[in-house]
Amino acid sequence: MAEKLAPTLLLPNPPPSRPLFPNNNHSQHYPSISSAPPVTPVLQNILFHQQNPSSSSLPITPQSPIPRNRIRIGKSRDPNRGKPWSHRRLSRKGQQILQTLIAPEFDSAKLEEVLLQLFEPSQEEELSSSRELLSSDILGILKGLGFNKKCDLAMAVFEWVRNRKDCELILNGSVIAVAINILGKEGQVLKAASLLNNLHKDGIDVDVYAYTCLISACARNGRYREAVMVFKKMEEEGCEPTLITYNVILNVYGKIGMPWNKIMDLVEGMKSAGVTPDLYTYNTLVSCCRRGSLYEEAAGVFKMMKSAGFTPDKVTYNALLDVYGKSRRPKEAIEVLREMEMNGFSPSIVTYNSLISAYARDGLLDEAMDLKTQMMEKGIKPDVFTYTTLLSGFEKAGKDEYAMNVFEEMRSAGCKPNICTFNTFIKMHGNRGKFAEMMKVFEEIKTCQCAPDIVTWNTLLAVFGQNGMDSEVSGVFKEMKRAGFVPERDTFNTLISAYSRCGSFDQAMDVYKRMLEAGVTPDLSTYNAVLAALARGGLWKQSEKILAEMKDGRCKPNELSYCSLLHAYANGKETGRMCALAEEIYSGAIEPRAVLLKTLVLVNSKSDLLMETEYAFLELRKRGFSPDITTLNAMVSIYGRRQLVTKAKEIMNFLNESGFTPSLTTYNCLMYMYSRSGNFERAEETLRELLEKGIKPDIISYNTVIYAYCRNGRMREASRIFSEMRDSGLAPDVVTYNTFVASYAADSMFVEAIDVVQYMIKHGCKPNQNTYNSIVDSYCKLNLHSEASMFVNNLRKLDPQTSREEECRLCERITKNGHRWSSSQ
Repeated sequence: MAEKLAPTLLLPNPPPSRPLFPNNNHSQHYPSISSAPPVTPVLQNILFHQQNPSSSSLPITPQSPIPRNRIRIGKSRDPNRGKPWSHRRLSRKGQQILQTLIAPEFDSAKLEEVLLQLFEPSQEEELSSSRELLSSDILGILKGLGFNKKCDLAMAVFEWVRNRKDCELILNGSVIAVAINILGKEGQVLKAASLLNNLHKDGIDVDVYAYTCLISACARNGRYREAVMVFKKMEEEGCEPTLITYNVILNVYGKIGMPWNKIMDLVEGMKSAGVTPDLYTYNTLVSCCRRGSLYEEAAGVFKMMKSAGFTPDKVTYNALLDVYGKSRRPKEAIEVLREMEMNGFSPSIVTYNSLISAYARDGLLDEAMDLKTQMMEKGIKPDVFTYTTLLSGFEKAGKDEYAMNVFEEMRSAGCKPNICTFNTFIKMHGNRGKFAEMMKVFEEIKTCQCAPDIVTWNTLLAVFGQNGMDSEVSGVFKEMKRAGFVPERDTFNTLISAYSRCGSFDQAMDVYKRMLEAGVTPDLSTYNAVLAALARGGLWKQSEKILAEMKDGRCKPNELSYCSLLHAYANGKETGRMCALAEEIYSGAIEPRAVLLKTLVLVNSKSDLLMETEYAFLELRKRGFSPDITTLNAMVSIYGRRQLVTKAKEIMNFLNESGFTPSLTTYNCLMYMYSRSGNFERAEETLRELLEKGIKPDIISYNTVIYAYCRNGRMREASRIFSEMRDSGLAPDVVTYNTFVASYAADSMFVEAIDVVQYMIKHGCKPNQNTYNSIVDSYCKLNLHSEASMFVNNLRKLDPQTSREEECRLCERITKNGHRWSSSQ
């Protein structure tokens, strides 16, 4: 694989614009991206290394994901601030017509009769002012109908006016913009685009306000790529954007994870065009930093805003707090809170939720709980986001009991769970291997008046992926599309990770290809997903090159990027490079965040570096970070492998006293330790404890206990565990059978060993080199070289699939063993 990967890896440019107005008449389809962006040396060199790409594909439609409720930045755009709609700009006749139209008893069949009254000018009206008055009345009537949620009637009015011969004199930019805005608010983006298309073809002037409304409609409905296309088309038409246009498109750039340099290019273009940023612009720029955890850039915007003479408001501070929260920087977040309070802004529930998120993401759960107490003391009641953030934090740390306590408190407070809460429970059960409970939560979503969102489906994909269940990943993806959800960037990123965890690297890269073809721009998460895929294969050279290109300005690496590089070094057996990167982290050249120190514990443990593992664990504690269940499992694992039982028990005591919930990995590590010790029977006792906790053992669990009994000559007990494993629905693998073969052969029970080989072949498990090595070696240890040779000569009768090369290899092994044993004697 490694030699097929090209040396460079860069991200593509943003999707190219396509014609907003197709040539076919009265097109009812909004333009979409169906071709891939121009190819630059981005992940493509990995992607297209395959000579024969996989035939499986992800059918991507031009639709966008089902929109979710989003909190808008800045003040509400409702000029009435919730008060009844004002019709002060309507003429007396216009007011009368509007009242007629919104009346419950109005018959739409009489629409033309009613509207014709507008075109009967009063005697006192001058002819020169009648057209302007007509436009003003039509504008007011459309606004009034939109305010009263009569979208269809509003569009009927618009179409009636449009079909008049003098329509171009009445349908000014404001009227068109209101019509586009009404359709956008109703989610009818396709109709809005088609309307603009047809007006343009009819020769009616489409100004910046209409374009801006269409961009806003696209953004409001989650159609961010189309919003960018409309913006580009507008510029191509020579229509100069206004401040509002720039603010809307900047918000879109943030949503699609546009690289920061592209965002700043837009800002510079805005200034060059003579459009001065306002407070909303700066708040939007701060919010753009959230997706990539660009806390340094957010701080820079904050300073730029003050230098421009703007005073930060509550929205600014909350947005900045959110950036620090997503960047796992609680100290900086607290500083923002202090400045916010000093400037007279009282923290709100949004403020505290961002702070709690910052601490919870960094594993500082005691501090997060203290913040909840603090906000309650100030009279701020926790909401569903507060509780779900805490619930998610405890789940991630492996403290299931604490997570359930938070949920019980939430229910006692009368706070109803939302879809985010359900998503957290799906993740918790899935991470614990409790798939039945996970799917039960999925079914309960509907009974609680919720509906699965795109995050729900992404969570299911991630859970099955990390458990290596590739068929389930494909099945969930199909169900997701059947449910009407269209893959977005996070879905693609999740699929890349899921398939790579299942060992399907080529399929993961095929997903990336489909992502580009769908016009989705990769972001930091995409980079990290591909880095993680490379790390699993130990492809450290390619990982280094990706990281170098990220540093060149394409996408700023974060701590997860360096975590993947550490894993790549560990899996590639590059201990020296791994230790060198560790030194950069310890020295502060790369900031020693909690997740990096936890990863160092994990990779050092995996590489069986005891001193380095202990040092990383001590650094984690010394810097005030709390270990999670994965970190503690790594400590139990290395102590268990080294038979440092006392130290392993110390970690287990800490784990239990701190409220962590032991996972399947925890129990497997303990079973491994006991299986190699004199107290080997404790391995099965641990298996029973695992079952009592409701955790389903995996094949590693059973193989470990089988090994414990086999190595101590307790074949009857080993066979009993073997039967139990099969009864549980798990199919024995080659490791299972090899354990029996090696044990029988070591006890000179060659007939029984060969019987096991016959059994495994009959049940579809192909023997490997270790299977036959153990038999041959056991013959040789007893100086039964002729019997060993006879076994090899008759091997094809036992296993017809045995190759000539395998026979030759075993004969050479017998010869070498003969020399070894004779010299040792």
